[in-house]
Amino acid sequence: MTVASVNPATGETLKTFEPLGADEVDGRIAVAHRTFLEYRRTSFADRARRMNAAADVLDARQDEIARVMTAEMGKPIAAARAEAAKCATTMRFYAEHAEGFLADDPLADPSRVKASAAMVRWQPLGVVLAVMPWNFPLWQVVRFAAPALMAGNTGLLKHASNVPQTALFLEELFLEGGFPRGCFQTLLIGSGQVERVLRDDRVAAATLTGSEAAGRSVAAIAGDEIKKTVLELGGSDAFVVMPSADLAAAVSTAVTARVQNNGQSCIAAKRFIVHEAVFDAFADAFTARMRDLRVGDPADEATDVGPLATEQGRTDVAELVADAVAQGATVLCGGEVPDGPGWFYPPTVLTEVTPEMRMYAEEVFGPVAQLHRVASADAAVRVANATSFGLGSAAWTTDAAERELFVGELEAGAVFVNGMVASSPDLPFGGIKRSGYGRELAALGIREFCNAKTVWVA
Repeated sequence: MTVASVNPATGETLKTFEPLGADEVDGRIAVAHRTFLEYRRTSFADRARRMNAAADVLDARQDEIARVMTAEMGKPIAAARAEAAKCATTMRFYAEHAEGFLADDPLADPSRVKASAAMVRWQPLGVVLAVMPWNFPLWQVVRFAAPALMAGNTGLLKHASNVPQTALFLEELFLEGGFPRGCFQTLLIGSGQVERVLRDDRVAAATLTGSEAAGRSVAAIAGDEIKKTVLELGGSDAFVVMPSADLAAAVSTAVTARVQNNGQSCIAAKRFIVHEAVFDAFADAFTARMRDLRVGDPADEATDVGPLATEQGRTDVAELVADAVAQGATVLCGGEVPDGPGWFYPPTVLTEVTPEMRMYAEEVFGPVAQLHRVASADAAVRVANATSFGLGSAAWTTDAAERELFVGELEAGAVFVNGMVASSPDLPFGGIKRSGYGRELAALGIREFCNAKTVWVA
């Protein structure tokens, strides 16, 4: 196999790397486990000092890693810088709050269990394997690593094979922050070696962000080994717009929500479900805004939408659009693969998408929006929930009853009212149905890879 950085804007191979051999992988697992046995006993203050120092390193090297991400996977440079800044913020968040999140949780009245004291104590599990994707190559890792390390775990990163420079940077980052060697290590290996690592007795748990197929594979292996997993998989988020909504704000947010990260985000809005009273106005304004986006070199500060990260990714998007068009969908803009180098795909808007079309049920991982016309809030909920995914959702309304309907009935791990679905260290993040299980971020995220130990004292 090849581990390589390939510039998606040009198709040029930038760097290649030799994957680790079996003995090297075993050595790194051993170091991670040995380090855990000592590191788990360090104080929160010590971990926080190191985490804050690593955040300072990231701030200092922000432009450097932003350019690496843009070169490796095509993220617009401004978005890459924002991603690095968000990671530093999250590292500092867990440095500040980890001790409180993992403080002993005492039973208010221990006499109810015939004890003088009773509590839950949160303790780290051990070595955690993280299998991470390329679309947010820094953020996806840091949102696992910051809480895991602050809890006292150690981490092994198997990153996507097309972002090896970002993967290696992450190992450097935590070392430069002062974490002991072995606290966080990058494994440059192919997906075929994940099973071997996960089955190793020294690896306690795993977290994966990626495709449904990858999630099934990791969950099956971990289940066979009876190991804890957290999965964040695909999404086909609904974006509902009702007549009472601020239409201008909804349109503006909808464009950003669809094309963020060149459309390659699990929580990007993908299905726009619009009440018939405002459908035409929304469709006209939204399509005009999508058509006017600047597609081009992601290293150019003026670019709105860069290339898709891989050639296969563009092929997959083009095939989904072609399938829909062949079965009667209407293209309002875009829809054609451009000539020239790089894996670009234009912002595209489709209407008349029906259940027979693949994109009705499958996630479109690129800047392609589908518009659905509905006659009521109840109909909007039915269309929104007609998917096997359940990651995020957005609802635009100023009607209190509609708001409560959407909050209560939309089947998703998150509902954002009059805003764009986003992740934040302050809020738990994750999905239901085939979007996965478990939560990242906030207090729930740091507790996922801890043993909730019951303590009873006579």
